[in-house]
Amino acid sequence: MSGVLILGVDPGLNRCGWGVVLSDGARLSYIAHGVIKPPSDQQLASRLFDLFEALGDVIEQHQPHECAVEETFVNSNARAALALGQARGVALAAAARRGVVVAEYAPTTIKKAIVGSGSADKAQVAFMVRRLLPAAGDVTADAADALGVALCHAAHDLASRRAGGRRGANRG
Repeated sequence: MSGVLILGVDPGLNRCGWGVVLSDGARLSYIAHGVIKPPSDQQLASRLFDLFEALGDVIEQHQPHECAVEETFVNSNARAALALGQARGVALAAAARRGVVVAEYAPTTIKKAIVGSGSADKAQVAFMVRRLLPAAGDVTADAADALGVALCHAAHDLASRRAGGRRGANRG
């Protein structure tokens, strides 16, 4: 299999979406997707550890070359923003622990790359993910967002390679 395997992660403490795509130049292929749901009745540390282990399992199984993670958005609920930030940190650490290069993208950057508008809603992102990756089938919102993160990274990586830039740098 030639090309670059990209793991996209839509971090969350309750539901963490992940998706793997193969980028071979301008050609994109669906590989796999899923949602990790740490038990909500556990203490925070245990939930974060479960998320770390599950993402590690995904990385071990699919052996991505690169990982793209959605950045935390500013939220009026400080507690929710903190939990999201902790889940995001776990995603970054799980990839780094396994030597996978990580790029980070703002939600508006992802939406613009997938839909063409940085203000697109989740339904529009899911629709375009299904159009771009029909083999993915009917994906949940979290998995669609994760596949969108991977597609965004593929588009930015392709543009960077065409411009003579380096792969896998942090972007946003």
